[in-house]
Amino acid sequence: MVLLIFLGGLGVSMLIGLPVAFSLLVTGVLMMLWMDVFDPQILADTMYNGADSFPLMAIPFFLLAGELMSVGGMSKRIVTLITSLLGHVRGGLGYAAVIASVLMASLSGSAVADAAAIGVLLIPMMREAGYDVPRATGLIAAGGVIAPIIPPSIAFIIFGVAANVSIIDLFLAGVTPGILMGLWLIIIWSFLARRESVSVTEWPGWGVVGRSVMAGIWALLMPVIIVGGLKFGVFTPTEASVVAIAYALFVGGVVYRELSVAKILEACKDAAIMSASVMFLVAAAALTGWLVTVAQLPFLLVDVLEQLIETPRLLMLVIVVLVLVIGMVMDFVPTVLILTPVLMPLIKIAGIDPVYFGVVFVMSTAVGLLTPPVGVVLNVACGIGGVSMEQGSRGVAPFVLMQVTLLLLLVAAPQLVLTPLNWLR
Repeated sequence: MVLLIFLGGLGVSMLIGLPVAFSLLVTGVLMMLWMDVFDPQILADTMYNGADSFPLMAIPFFLLAGELMSVGGMSKRIVTLITSLLGHVRGGLGYAAVIASVLMASLSGSAVADAAAIGVLLIPMMREAGYDVPRATGLIAAGGVIAPIIPPSIAFIIFGVAANVSIIDLFLAGVTPGILMGLWLIIIWSFLARRESVSVTEWPGWGVVGRSVMAGIWALLMPVIIVGGLKFGVFTPTEASVVAIAYALFVGGVVYRELSVAKILEACKDAAIMSASVMFLVAAAALTGWLVTVAQLPFLLVDVLEQLIETPRLLMLVIVVLVLVIGMVMDFVPTVLILTPVLMPLIKIAGIDPVYFGVVFVMSTAVGLLTPPVGVVLNVACGIGGVSMEQGSRGVAPFVLMQVTLLLLLVAAPQLVLTPLNWLR
Protein backbone atom coordinates (compact mmCIF):
# COMPACT_ATOMS: atom_id res chain seq x y z
CA MET A 1 0.00 0.00 0.00
CA VAL A 2 2.87 2.37 0.77
CA LEU A 3 4.21 1.75 -2.74
CA LEU A 4 0.82 2.72 -4.23
CA ILE A 5 0.77 5.90 -2.14
CA PHE A 6 4.32 6.73 -3.27
CA LEU A 7 3.58 6.19 -6.97
CA GLY A 8 0.04 7.56 -6.85
CA GLY A 9 0.90 10.66 -4.83
CA LEU A 10 3.84 11.50 -7.06
CA GLY A 11 1.98 10.76 -10.30
CA VAL A 12 -1.22 12.65 -9.45
CA SER A 13 0.69 15.66 -8.09
CA MET A 14 2.71 15.95 -11.28
CA LEU A 15 -0.33 15.39 -13.50
CA ILE A 16 -2.21 18.31 -11.92
CA GLY A 17 0.77 20.54 -12.65
CA LEU A 18 2.60 20.78 -9.32
CA PRO A 19 6.36 21.37 -9.67
CA VAL A 20 8.36 18.21 -9.04
CA ALA A 21 9.80 19.49 -5.74
CA PHE A 22 6.31 20.18 -4.35
CA SER A 23 5.09 16.84 -5.73
CA LEU A 24 7.83 15.09 -3.75
CA LEU A 25 6.90 17.08 -0.66
CA VAL A 26 3.19 16.18 -0.97
CA THR A 27 4.08 12.53 -1.54
CA GLY A 28 6.30 12.54 1.54
CA VAL A 29 3.55 14.01 3.72
CA LEU A 30 1.04 11.41 2.45
CA MET A 31 3.48 8.60 3.22
CA MET A 32 4.12 9.99 6.71
CA LEU A 33 0.38 10.19 7.40
CA TRP A 34 -0.21 6.63 6.19
CA MET A 35 2.72 5.30 8.24
CA ASP A 36 1.53 7.32 11.26
CA VAL A 37 4.88 9.06 11.68
CA PHE A 38 3.86 12.58 10.67
CA ASP A 39 5.73 15.20 12.64
CA PRO A 40 6.48 18.71 11.29
CA GLN A 41 9.79 18.68 13.17
CA ILE A 42 10.90 15.43 11.50
CA LEU A 43 9.80 16.78 8.12
CA ALA A 44 11.76 20.00 8.54
CA ASP A 45 14.87 18.28 9.96
CA THR A 46 14.95 15.68 7.20
CA MET A 47 14.70 18.30 4.47
CA TYR A 48 17.32 20.50 6.14
CA ASN A 49 19.74 17.60 6.64
CA GLY A 50 19.21 16.51 3.03
CA ALA A 51 20.44 19.85 1.72
CA ASP A 52 23.04 20.38 4.46
CA SER A 53 25.91 18.65 2.67
CA PHE A 54 29.41 19.96 1.99
CA PRO A 55 29.70 18.25 -1.44
CA LEU A 56 26.41 19.88 -2.53
CA MET A 57 28.06 23.28 -2.13
CA ALA A 58 29.79 22.52 -5.43
CA ILE A 59 26.48 22.86 -7.28
CA PRO A 60 25.95 26.65 -6.89
CA PHE A 61 29.67 27.26 -7.40
CA PHE A 62 29.86 25.25 -10.63
CA LEU A 63 26.65 26.87 -11.86
CA LEU A 64 28.13 30.30 -11.19
CA ALA A 65 31.39 29.29 -12.90
CA GLY A 66 29.41 28.18 -15.96
CA GLU A 67 27.54 31.48 -16.09
CA LEU A 68 30.77 33.47 -15.77
CA MET A 69 32.40 31.43 -18.54
CA SER A 70 29.46 32.18 -20.82
CA VAL A 71 29.25 35.95 -20.23
CA GLY A 72 33.05 36.24 -20.01
CA GLY A 73 33.62 35.01 -23.56
CA MET A 74 35.14 31.58 -22.89
CA SER A 75 32.28 29.68 -24.55
CA LYS A 76 32.34 31.94 -27.61
CA ARG A 77 36.08 31.48 -28.13
CA ILE A 78 35.87 27.71 -27.95
CA VAL A 79 33.24 27.66 -30.71
CA THR A 80 35.27 30.15 -32.77
CA LEU A 81 38.39 28.00 -32.43
CA ILE A 82 36.65 24.79 -33.53
CA THR A 83 34.82 26.41 -36.47
CA SER A 84 38.06 27.99 -37.73
CA LEU A 85 39.59 24.51 -37.81
CA LEU A 86 36.64 22.62 -39.32
CA GLY A 87 34.41 25.17 -41.09
CA HIS A 88 35.96 24.40 -44.49
CA VAL A 89 35.23 20.64 -44.22
CA ARG A 90 31.99 19.20 -45.63
CA GLY A 91 29.66 18.95 -42.66
CA GLY A 92 32.34 20.76 -40.68
CA LEU A 93 29.94 22.88 -38.63
CA GLY A 94 28.35 19.66 -37.35
CA TYR A 95 31.73 18.26 -36.33
CA ALA A 96 32.49 21.61 -34.72
CA ALA A 97 29.23 21.42 -32.74
CA VAL A 98 30.12 17.99 -31.32
CA ILE A 99 33.72 18.87 -30.42
CA ALA A 100 32.60 22.16 -28.90
CA SER A 101 30.00 20.24 -26.87
CA VAL A 102 32.68 17.95 -25.44
CA LEU A 103 34.91 20.90 -24.56
CA MET A 104 32.04 22.94 -23.13
CA ALA A 105 30.95 19.92 -21.05
CA SER A 106 34.30 20.06 -19.31
CA LEU A 107 33.64 23.68 -18.34
CA SER A 108 30.08 24.02 -17.06
CA GLY A 109 28.54 20.60 -16.27
CA SER A 110 25.10 21.85 -17.35
CA ALA A 111 23.42 20.29 -20.39
CA VAL A 112 20.92 23.12 -20.88
CA ALA A 113 23.60 25.84 -20.61
CA ASP A 114 25.92 24.08 -23.07
CA ALA A 115 23.21 23.42 -25.65
CA ALA A 116 22.01 27.02 -25.39
CA ALA A 117 25.49 28.54 -25.68
CA ILE A 118 26.48 26.42 -28.68
CA GLY A 119 23.06 26.63 -30.33
CA VAL A 120 22.96 30.43 -30.25
CA LEU A 121 26.30 30.58 -32.03
CA LEU A 122 26.12 27.65 -34.47
CA ILE A 123 22.47 27.14 -35.48
CA PRO A 124 22.28 30.49 -37.37
CA MET A 125 25.57 29.62 -39.12
CA MET A 126 24.28 26.16 -40.04
CA ARG A 127 20.99 27.58 -41.32
CA GLU A 128 22.83 30.10 -43.49
CA ALA A 129 25.11 27.36 -44.88
CA GLY A 130 22.08 25.28 -45.93
CA TYR A 131 22.06 22.58 -43.27
CA ASP A 132 18.82 20.80 -42.41
CA VAL A 133 17.84 22.92 -39.38
CA PRO A 134 15.85 20.26 -37.42
CA ARG A 135 18.76 17.83 -37.81
CA ALA A 136 21.28 20.50 -36.79
CA THR A 137 19.09 21.31 -33.79
CA GLY A 138 18.95 17.63 -32.85
CA LEU A 139 22.73 17.33 -33.12
CA ILE A 140 23.37 20.29 -30.84
CA ALA A 141 20.80 19.01 -28.32
CA ALA A 142 22.44 15.57 -28.37
CA GLY A 143 25.84 17.18 -27.84
CA GLY A 144 24.46 19.09 -24.87
CA VAL A 145 23.71 15.93 -22.88
CA ILE A 146 27.41 15.08 -22.78
CA ALA A 147 27.69 17.72 -20.02
CA PRO A 148 26.24 15.52 -17.22
CA ILE A 149 28.90 12.87 -17.95
CA ILE A 150 32.18 14.77 -18.34
CA PRO A 151 33.49 16.46 -15.17
CA PRO A 152 32.65 18.82 -13.63
CA SER A 153 29.21 17.18 -13.65
CA ILE A 154 26.43 18.52 -11.46
CA ALA A 155 24.55 15.24 -12.00
CA PHE A 156 27.45 13.23 -10.55
CA ILE A 157 27.54 15.51 -7.52
CA ILE A 158 23.83 14.91 -6.87
CA PHE A 159 24.11 11.16 -7.47
CA GLY A 160 27.26 10.89 -5.34
CA VAL A 161 25.56 12.56 -2.38
CA ALA A 162 22.33 10.55 -2.78
CA ALA A 163 24.15 7.22 -3.19
CA ASN A 164 27.09 7.93 -0.84
CA VAL A 165 29.57 7.29 -3.67
CA SER A 166 32.89 9.09 -4.18
CA ILE A 167 32.29 12.14 -6.37
CA ILE A 168 35.94 12.22 -7.42
CA ASP A 169 35.66 8.61 -8.67
CA LEU A 170 32.47 9.50 -10.54
CA PHE A 171 34.20 12.48 -12.15
CA LEU A 172 37.17 10.38 -13.27
CA ALA A 173 34.93 7.53 -14.46
CA GLY A 174 32.89 9.91 -16.63
CA VAL A 175 35.80 11.06 -18.78
CA THR A 176 35.97 8.05 -21.14
CA PRO A 177 32.18 7.53 -21.57
CA GLY A 178 31.78 11.27 -22.22
CA ILE A 179 34.41 11.18 -24.95
CA LEU A 180 32.75 8.06 -26.38
CA MET A 181 29.43 9.93 -26.52
CA GLY A 182 31.11 12.61 -28.62
CA LEU A 183 32.78 10.00 -30.84
CA TRP A 184 29.44 8.24 -31.36
CA LEU A 185 27.86 11.52 -32.49
CA ILE A 186 30.73 12.19 -34.89
CA ILE A 187 30.32 8.71 -36.42
CA ILE A 188 26.59 9.10 -37.08
CA TRP A 189 27.07 12.71 -38.28
CA SER A 190 29.71 11.54 -40.77
CA PHE A 191 27.00 9.43 -42.45
CA LEU A 192 24.24 12.04 -42.21
CA ALA A 193 26.48 14.86 -43.47
CA ARG A 194 26.87 13.10 -46.82
CA ARG A 195 23.20 13.86 -47.54
CA GLU A 196 23.56 17.53 -46.66
CA SER A 197 23.78 19.90 -49.64
CA VAL A 198 25.61 22.67 -47.88
CA SER A 199 28.15 25.36 -48.60
CA VAL A 200 31.49 25.38 -46.83
CA THR A 201 33.61 28.31 -45.79
CA GLU A 202 37.04 28.94 -47.19
CA TRP A 203 40.09 27.85 -45.24
CA PRO A 204 40.83 30.94 -43.13
CA GLY A 205 44.58 30.41 -43.14
CA TRP A 206 47.01 29.53 -40.41
CA GLY A 207 47.13 33.11 -39.21
CA VAL A 208 43.43 33.14 -38.26
CA VAL A 209 43.65 29.63 -36.83
CA GLY A 210 46.71 30.61 -34.79
CA ARG A 211 44.92 33.63 -33.33
CA SER A 212 41.87 31.47 -32.51
CA VAL A 213 44.11 28.96 -30.74
CA MET A 214 45.84 31.67 -28.73
CA ALA A 215 42.47 33.17 -27.75
CA GLY A 216 40.92 29.79 -26.92
CA ILE A 217 43.85 28.28 -25.04
CA TRP A 218 42.80 29.97 -21.81
CA ALA A 219 39.38 28.31 -21.97
CA LEU A 220 40.91 24.93 -22.89
CA LEU A 221 43.11 25.02 -19.77
CA MET A 222 40.05 24.89 -17.49
CA PRO A 223 39.34 21.12 -17.79
CA VAL A 224 43.06 20.39 -17.45
CA ILE A 225 43.17 22.32 -14.18
CA ILE A 226 39.98 20.75 -12.79
CA VAL A 227 40.61 17.10 -13.75
CA GLY A 228 44.33 17.34 -12.99
CA GLY A 229 43.67 18.86 -9.58
CA LEU A 230 41.15 16.15 -8.72
CA LYS A 231 43.35 13.31 -9.92
CA PHE A 232 46.41 14.43 -7.95
CA GLY A 233 44.43 15.34 -4.84
CA VAL A 234 45.13 19.06 -4.98
CA PHE A 235 41.51 19.88 -4.17
CA THR A 236 38.12 18.26 -3.56
CA PRO A 237 35.19 18.65 -6.01
CA THR A 238 33.76 21.45 -3.86
CA GLU A 239 37.10 23.26 -3.77
CA ALA A 240 37.43 22.67 -7.52
CA SER A 241 34.19 24.58 -8.07
CA VAL A 242 35.65 27.62 -6.27
CA VAL A 243 38.84 27.33 -8.33
CA ALA A 244 36.65 27.30 -11.47
CA ILE A 245 34.99 30.57 -10.38
CA ALA A 246 38.33 32.24 -9.67
CA TYR A 247 39.72 31.10 -13.02
CA ALA A 248 36.60 32.24 -14.92
CA LEU A 249 36.80 35.67 -13.24
CA PHE A 250 40.49 35.99 -14.10
CA VAL A 251 40.14 34.92 -17.75
CA GLY A 252 36.91 36.81 -18.42
CA GLY A 253 37.95 39.95 -16.57
CA VAL A 254 41.72 40.20 -17.09
CA VAL A 255 42.53 38.18 -20.22
CA TYR A 256 39.42 38.63 -22.40
CA ARG A 257 38.22 41.80 -20.64
CA GLU A 258 34.55 41.03 -21.32
CA LEU A 259 33.39 40.80 -17.71
CA SER A 260 31.83 43.87 -16.19
CA VAL A 261 30.26 44.37 -12.77
CA ALA A 262 26.81 44.25 -14.38
CA LYS A 263 27.58 40.94 -16.13
CA ILE A 264 28.96 39.43 -12.92
CA LEU A 265 25.85 40.44 -10.98
CA GLU A 266 23.61 39.02 -13.72
CA ALA A 267 25.58 35.75 -13.65
CA CYS A 268 25.25 35.61 -9.85
CA LYS A 269 21.49 36.15 -10.08
CA ASP A 270 20.98 33.43 -12.72
CA ALA A 271 23.18 30.97 -10.79
CA ALA A 272 21.32 31.74 -7.54
CA ILE A 273 17.93 31.05 -9.14
CA MET A 274 19.10 27.74 -10.62
CA SER A 275 20.82 26.75 -7.37
CA ALA A 276 17.73 27.48 -5.27
CA SER A 277 15.61 25.34 -7.59
CA VAL A 278 18.02 22.41 -7.47
CA MET A 279 18.63 22.58 -3.71
CA PHE A 280 14.94 22.72 -2.84
CA LEU A 281 14.45 19.69 -5.07
CA VAL A 282 17.29 17.91 -3.24
CA ALA A 283 15.72 18.74 0.14
CA ALA A 284 12.27 17.49 -0.89
CA ALA A 285 13.78 14.32 -2.36
CA ALA A 286 15.68 13.71 0.90
CA LEU A 287 12.35 13.47 2.74
CA THR A 288 10.88 11.07 0.20
CA GLY A 289 14.10 9.03 0.10
CA TRP A 290 14.12 8.66 3.88
CA LEU A 291 10.50 7.49 3.89
CA VAL A 292 11.21 5.06 1.02
CA THR A 293 13.91 3.51 3.19
CA VAL A 294 11.74 3.44 6.33
CA ALA A 295 8.94 1.78 4.36
CA GLN A 296 11.47 -0.79 3.05
CA LEU A 297 10.39 -0.22 -0.55
CA PRO A 298 13.85 -1.18 -1.87
CA PHE A 299 13.34 -4.64 -0.41
CA LEU A 300 10.06 -4.92 -2.33
CA LEU A 301 11.99 -4.10 -5.49
CA VAL A 302 14.57 -6.72 -4.54
CA ASP A 303 11.80 -9.29 -4.27
CA VAL A 304 10.49 -8.35 -7.74
CA LEU A 305 13.93 -8.42 -9.38
CA GLU A 306 15.41 -11.18 -7.23
CA GLN A 307 15.87 -13.54 -10.16
CA LEU A 308 18.03 -10.93 -11.92
CA ILE A 309 20.49 -10.43 -9.05
CA GLU A 310 22.54 -13.43 -10.18
CA THR A 311 22.90 -11.91 -13.67
CA PRO A 312 24.19 -8.34 -13.13
CA ARG A 313 24.30 -7.46 -16.83
CA LEU A 314 20.65 -8.40 -17.31
CA LEU A 315 19.77 -6.41 -14.19
CA MET A 316 21.62 -3.38 -15.57
CA LEU A 317 19.81 -3.77 -18.89
CA VAL A 318 16.41 -3.79 -17.14
CA ILE A 319 17.37 -0.72 -15.11
CA VAL A 320 18.56 1.15 -18.23
CA VAL A 321 15.28 0.41 -20.03
CA LEU A 322 13.31 1.47 -16.93
CA VAL A 323 15.23 4.76 -16.66
CA LEU A 324 14.88 5.50 -20.38
CA VAL A 325 11.10 5.08 -20.12
CA ILE A 326 10.85 7.19 -16.96
CA GLY A 327 13.07 9.83 -18.54
CA MET A 328 10.43 10.44 -21.20
CA VAL A 329 8.02 11.85 -18.61
CA MET A 330 10.29 13.05 -15.79
CA ASP A 331 13.11 15.59 -15.72
CA PHE A 332 16.74 14.71 -15.08
CA VAL A 333 17.36 15.75 -11.46
CA PRO A 334 14.16 14.29 -9.93
CA THR A 335 14.79 11.00 -11.75
CA VAL A 336 18.22 10.76 -10.11
CA LEU A 337 16.95 11.81 -6.69
CA ILE A 338 13.91 9.50 -6.67
CA LEU A 339 15.43 6.34 -8.15
CA THR A 340 18.88 6.39 -6.54
CA PRO A 341 17.81 5.44 -2.98
CA VAL A 342 15.49 2.78 -4.40
CA LEU A 343 18.03 1.16 -6.73
CA MET A 344 21.28 1.37 -4.73
CA PRO A 345 20.44 -1.45 -2.25
CA LEU A 346 19.70 -3.70 -5.23
CA ILE A 347 22.98 -2.73 -6.91
CA LYS A 348 24.96 -3.55 -3.76
CA ILE A 349 23.29 -6.96 -3.38
CA ALA A 350 24.04 -7.77 -7.03
CA GLY A 351 27.71 -6.86 -6.53
CA ILE A 352 27.74 -4.16 -9.23
CA ASP A 353 30.42 -1.49 -8.86
CA PRO A 354 28.54 1.61 -7.60
CA VAL A 355 30.72 4.03 -9.60
CA TYR A 356 30.11 2.08 -12.82
CA PHE A 357 26.40 2.00 -12.03
CA GLY A 358 26.40 5.73 -11.38
CA VAL A 359 27.93 6.46 -14.78
CA VAL A 360 25.48 4.24 -16.71
CA PHE A 361 22.54 5.44 -14.62
CA VAL A 362 23.33 9.13 -15.18
CA MET A 363 23.90 8.51 -18.90
CA SER A 364 20.48 6.84 -19.11
CA THR A 365 18.79 9.76 -17.38
CA ALA A 366 20.67 12.20 -19.64
CA VAL A 367 19.10 10.60 -22.72
CA GLY A 368 15.73 11.57 -21.23
CA LEU A 369 16.72 15.21 -21.74
CA LEU A 370 16.30 14.54 -25.49
CA THR A 371 13.04 12.59 -25.53
CA PRO A 372 9.58 14.22 -25.61
CA PRO A 373 7.29 15.21 -24.04
CA VAL A 374 9.64 16.62 -21.36
CA GLY A 375 13.02 16.66 -23.15
CA VAL A 376 14.28 19.87 -21.56
CA VAL A 377 17.46 20.18 -23.64
CA LEU A 378 15.61 19.37 -26.86
CA ASN A 379 13.01 22.01 -25.98
CA VAL A 380 15.73 24.63 -25.47
CA ALA A 381 17.47 23.72 -28.73
CA CYS A 382 14.18 23.81 -30.65
CA GLY A 383 13.45 27.26 -29.24
CA ILE A 384 16.82 28.54 -30.39
CA GLY A 385 16.53 26.86 -33.79
CA GLY A 386 12.97 28.08 -34.35
CA VAL A 387 11.66 24.58 -35.08
CA SER A 388 8.69 22.71 -33.63
CA MET A 389 9.11 19.95 -31.05
CA GLU A 390 7.90 17.45 -33.65
CA GLN A 391 10.57 18.55 -36.13
CA GLY A 392 13.22 18.55 -33.41
CA SER A 393 12.21 15.05 -32.32
CA ARG A 394 12.72 13.75 -35.86
CA GLY A 395 16.03 15.55 -36.08
CA VAL A 396 17.37 14.16 -32.79
CA ALA A 397 16.09 10.59 -33.34
CA PRO A 398 19.26 9.14 -34.99
CA PHE A 399 21.46 10.65 -32.29
CA VAL A 400 19.27 9.26 -29.50
CA LEU A 401 19.48 5.84 -31.15
CA MET A 402 23.27 6.06 -31.20
CA GLN A 403 23.40 7.06 -27.52
CA VAL A 404 21.20 4.08 -26.63
CA THR A 405 23.55 1.73 -28.52
CA LEU A 406 26.45 3.17 -26.50
CA LEU A 407 24.53 2.51 -23.29
CA LEU A 408 23.97 -1.09 -24.35
CA LEU A 409 27.69 -1.42 -25.11
CA LEU A 410 28.58 -0.17 -21.63
CA VAL A 411 26.11 -2.62 -20.09
CA ALA A 412 27.70 -5.47 -22.04
CA ALA A 413 31.29 -4.33 -21.33
CA PRO A 414 31.64 -2.65 -17.90
CA GLN A 415 35.42 -2.55 -18.33
CA LEU A 416 34.98 0.32 -20.78
CA VAL A 417 34.23 2.38 -17.68
CA LEU A 418 36.21 0.56 -14.98
CA THR A 419 39.55 0.12 -16.77
CA PRO A 420 40.08 3.85 -17.56
CA LEU A 421 38.84 4.67 -14.03
CA ASN A 422 41.46 2.39 -12.45
CA TRP A 423 44.15 4.00 -14.60
CA LEU A 424 43.06 7.54 -13.71
CA ARG A 425 42.90 6.62 -10.03
